[in-house]
Amino acid sequence: MVERGVGGPAKKGRPLTEPPPPEAQAGDKQRGYIVVARRYRPQRFEDLVGQEHVAKALANAISASRVGHAYLFTGARGVGKTSTARIFAKALNCQQGVSPQPCNQCDICQAISTGDDVDVLEIDGASNRGIEEIRALRQNVNVRPSRARFKIYIIDEVHMLTKEAFNALLKTLEEPPEHVKFIFCTTEPNKIPITILSRCQRFDFAGIGTEAILRRLQQIVESENVSADPEALEVIARRAAGSMRDAQSLLEQLLAFAPGKITLEDVHELLGAAGDERMAALVGRLIERDAAGALAELDAAIQEGVDPAILLEQMLGYFRDCMAAVLGCPAQMFVYTSSRMADQVIQTGGRLGLQTLLAIVQLVDHTLGRMKFSTQGRILAELALVRICQLENLESLSELIAAMRSGGQWTIPESSAASRTAPPLSKEQAPAASRGSSGPLEEESLAKKKESLPEQTSDEEAVTPSGRPKSSQWQKLGPDNAAEIWQAVLRRVGGIVAEHGRYFSSIAASSETRLVIYFDPAYTVSKAFCERPEQLARFEKALEELLGYRVQVSFQLAETSEAKTEKPPSSPPTDSSYQERLAEVQRRAFVQKAIDLFGAQPVQLSLPEPPEQE
Repeated sequence: MVERGVGGPAKKGRPLTEPPPPEAQAGDKQRGYIVVARRYRPQRFEDLVGQEHVAKALANAISASRVGHAYLFTGARGVGKTSTARIFAKALNCQQGVSPQPCNQCDICQAISTGDDVDVLEIDGASNRGIEEIRALRQNVNVRPSRARFKIYIIDEVHMLTKEAFNALLKTLEEPPEHVKFIFCTTEPNKIPITILSRCQRFDFAGIGTEAILRRLQQIVESENVSADPEALEVIARRAAGSMRDAQSLLEQLLAFAPGKITLEDVHELLGAAGDERMAALVGRLIERDAAGALAELDAAIQEGVDPAILLEQMLGYFRDCMAAVLGCPAQMFVYTSSRMADQVIQTGGRLGLQTLLAIVQLVDHTLGRMKFSTQGRILAELALVRICQLENLESLSELIAAMRSGGQWTIPESSAASRTAPPLSKEQAPAASRGSSGPLEEESLAKKKESLPEQTSDEEAVTPSGRPKSSQWQKLGPDNAAEIWQAVLRRVGGIVAEHGRYFSSIAASSETRLVIYFDPAYTVSKAFCERPEQLARFEKALEELLGYRVQVSFQLAETSEAKTEKPPSSPPTDSSYQERLAEVQRRAFVQKAIDLFGAQPVQLSLPEPPEQE
C-alpha cells in the first residue's frame, strides 16, 4: 500500500510504505480534500527532513529517560517545528509505551496526528496571548491527564504572548507538575524574554536544503501518480527558500494547474517568473551595457506575464551566484540558479568582476526595497537596468586609483562606460560641441588631473623615506626657532586645540628633543586642555612630521614676573574672558551630560555679536 501521510524521508529513494495517517485514511468523501502539506506531514522522527540533529537529540532523550519539562523550537516557517512537537508528544504518550518510535496505530497517536487529543493541547499564541488565558492554563495544569501519561501544551507563535502573560507563566514553567510538558514554537525567538529562554531547552531548526526538498517533491509526485520534469521540481525547491511547507504548497498549485504532467513552462507561467533563456538574454544585454536592449528584454518578459519584482529577485539571485563563482566557490554553492547554467554563471562573473557584481547586487536590492512601497514597479525595474548599464568597469577603476597613488603609469580602459552605454552616433547625429573631438571627455579630464598631481604636494607634506621633510626650513629644534615651530604645529593641528595652544605666554626649547610651553595662570583652562593625553599626542605627532624626529612636549604655568617672548595672536573678548566663558559653558549640566555620554569636547564657542547701534 502506498503511503500518503509520511512527510519528508531524509534518505534518498526510501519507499513510502507506511500506512496513511488518520486524516488521509478518512477519505475525500468524509472529510473533503486534504492538501499535500497535511497528507505528507512527518509522522516519525526519521521522517523529518533537514532536522536530523533535533530528531537525534529528542530520540536520545527519550531513550535515556532524560526528558525535560519545557522545550523551545525555533526556526523559519515550514521547517517542521509543529510536526516535531506532535511526534514528540506521540512518543511520550503512545499506548505501546514511551519510545522514540511511536506506533502511529493506537487511538492516542491517531488523535495527536489529527490534533484532536484531549491531553495534547495545541494553543495559538497569537489569539491566546493575554494574561487571562495564561491564568486559565495555570489552573488547568494541576488537573491530571484523562487517559495519557502526560498533559502536553504546544504553544505555537509563543512570541506573541504579552509581557504580563510571560510573567504569569514563569513560576509554572519553572516547576510544573510531573505530568505536564511544555513545547513552545516560534519564528522570532529574539522577542521571547530571557527569563523564559533560560527555563527551556532550545532547539534551532535549520532551513532545509534544496536537494532535500527536491527529493521529497519527487517522492510526492510519484505517490500522486503525476509525472514532472526534474527542472520544474528544481525551480520549486529553489523558490521555497528552505521551507518544506512552501515547496509543498507550490506543488499543490501545480498539481491543480497541470494535473497530468508538470513542465518547466508551467512553473514559470504559474509563478510569474522568467525562464532561463530570458534571464540569460537579459544578463547578456547588461554585460554589453546595452540599455535599450535590456529594456526590450524586460518588455518581452512582461508581455509573457513575468512580474517585474519577481524578475529582479531572479536577477538578485543570479548575480549572487556570479559573485560566489568569482570568489572561487564550487557550483554546489549556487543557490538560485540551476545546475545546467553553472558554466554561464562562472563566465558572467569573470566578465563583470567582483567590484561590479557587488555594485549590481546592492543596486538591485535597493530597487526591490523601493518596489515594496511603490505602484510603479516597471519604471523602477527599468531604472535599475539602465543604471546597471551605466556602471563603470569598477575593476579597472580600482586598478587606476592604485596606480595614481603609487605614481605609476596608467591609461583609460578601452571598455569604459562612456563608450558602451549606446551605439556610436554618426557625424550628422553628433552634437556640434562634440564634433572634431579627439577623445572622450573623461580621458581629457583625467589626464589633466594626473598632470596636476605633483603640484598639489606642499613642502610640509613632502617627506623622505626616513620621515624628515624634503624641503623643511628647520633642521632641528632650538631656542631661536621654537616659537616659529610651535606656530607651524598649531596650523597643522587646527581646530579648538590650536585655539587653546595660541594662549601661551612663552616657549622654551631645553634641548633638540624637548619643547616646553608656558601659560599664564589666567589660562589654566587652555593648559589643561592642551596637556590631555589625546591632545598631547597630536602635538607630538605634528612635531615629528615637521622635524623628522620625535620631540617631547610639556606644558607648565609661567611665573608672573617672567617676561613674555611671544604674545597671543588675539586678545579675549572685551566683555568677558574667552577662557572664562568657555569654562562657564563646560560647567553647564547639558554640556557635562554630553561630555559624559559621548566623551565629547567643545570644538567651537560662538559668542553673540553686540547689537547694532541705531
